Amino acid sequence: MSPLRTAAVLGASGGIGTAVAERLAASGWSLYLHYNASREPAEALQSRLTEAFPDQRFVAVQADFAVPDGGERLAAATGGLQAVVSCTGQGMAKLMSDTDMDDLDALWRVHVANPMRYIGLVSEKLRRHPVSHVVMIGSIWGDTGAAGEVAYSAVKGAVHAFVKAYAKEAAASNLLVNAISPGWIETEMNSHLDEEERRMAFGEIPLMRPGSPEDVAGAVDFLLGEQARYITGEIIRVNGGWYI
Repeated sequence: MSPLRTAAVLGASGGIGTAVAERLAASGWSLYLHYNASREPAEALQSRLTEAFPDQRFVAVQADFAVPDGGERLAAATGGLQAVVSCTGQGMAKLMSDTDMDDLDALWRVHVANPMRYIGLVSEKLRRHPVSHVVMIGSIWGDTGAAGEVAYSAVKGAVHAFVKAYAKEAAASNLLVNAISPGWIETEMNSHLDEEERRMAFGEIPLMRPGSPEDVAGAVDFLLGEQARYITGEIIRVNGGWYI
């Protein structure tokens, strides 16, 4: 029997993270399913995948990425890896004048600092394979910026910059580093918007509809597959043409 391909999905209990985990499991990956507070959804996902794919291994692992050592705690709890997919995140819709240091620290740690620290700590495990992967989930706002979400846009821009820089640093080890930059994806993060706000937003999207977590998961699956072996340092936009 060939050894199991194993990936860590950071933020696996969220809408995009769950879809990514389900898609990668169907493609034959064993998974570490990272979560913070959403223990029940993470354990339910673990049970569901274990039942559907009994020849693979699925482990739910808790770590709080809002604290400084979250990445270190997760690295201590994960074993061999061939891929890391970072779907961690939290939204923040605030004017800059209302954004304090606690807000900024939390966003930086969750989106950037702890995922980067984790990747750095497990990089030696990734380099043991002929080809390995890091995929970060960025955002359309990391590409173009959004009024009322300046801090969120800034950390997603940092995610994109990390991908471009680390892709160059890791290339000699055949570690491929890429990002997905979603536009409007139908998740809980957008559930607070009313129908008029949704209608106005969809009017700006050339495809005139939101994307689904499965759309993002499909792009992640592609980047971890054989057909993407010569792609690194790329930010792939999954946004229905909203920003080109």
